[in-house]
Amino acid sequence: MIDVGDTAPDFAAPAVTGERADELALFRLVEAHDAVALLFAPATFVPTCTAELAAVRDAGWADRDDLAVAALTGDSLYAGFAYADRFDLPFPVVSDFHGGVAESYGLLADSWEGHSDIPRRAALVVDGDWTVRFAEATADPLDRAAPAPVERATEALREIGAEADRPRVAYDGRWETDD
Repeated sequence: MIDVGDTAPDFAAPAVTGERADELALFRLVEAHDAVALLFAPATFVPTCTAELAAVRDAGWADRDDLAVAALTGDSLYAGFAYADRFDLPFPVVSDFHGGVAESYGLLADSWEGHSDIPRRAALVVDGDWTVRFAEATADPLDRAAPAPVERATEALREIGAEADRPRVAYDGRWETDD
C-alpha cells in the first residue's frame, strides 16, 4: 500500500459527476485544491463504505473550496449512477472497474466476495504537492473500524490547512437524505 510521504500516482478514470458521466483526472483536483480525499471501496452499496461516504457527505467535505473528494469503487458507471443518486453523494464516484487506479496505489484486493481486481477499502489524503499525507486501509471492507478511516483522515486535512469537520460514521444509521 502507498505510504504517508509517498508521491500520489496520477490517474484519469470515468466517473459519475452529478447527473452525467465524465472523466476525472486527479491532477485537476490537486491543482485546484489544497487537499484531495480519495475514498476507495470495493463496490457500491457496501454498508460500511456507504456509512463512511454518507458521513463525509454530511460533514460537508464536498462543499469546501480547499478540499476535493472522490470515491473510487470497483463497480461500473451504471452502478455509480444508482449509488450517487440513492445516497445523494455530492462528489464524483469513480469507476475503477478493472482496478488500475487501486493497483497504482497498492490497494488492489486479491479477491473479495468472489471478485478480483477491485479496490480495497481505504482513505487517502493528498496535498497540493502530490504528497500522501494520510493513508489507511481496512483488512476487510466490512470491518467496523473505530474510528473509521475517514474520521482519522480529518487530522491530516487540518494539518494541510483544510479545517474540515470530522465525519461522524454511523454504521447502523440511515444514510439516505430527506430530500
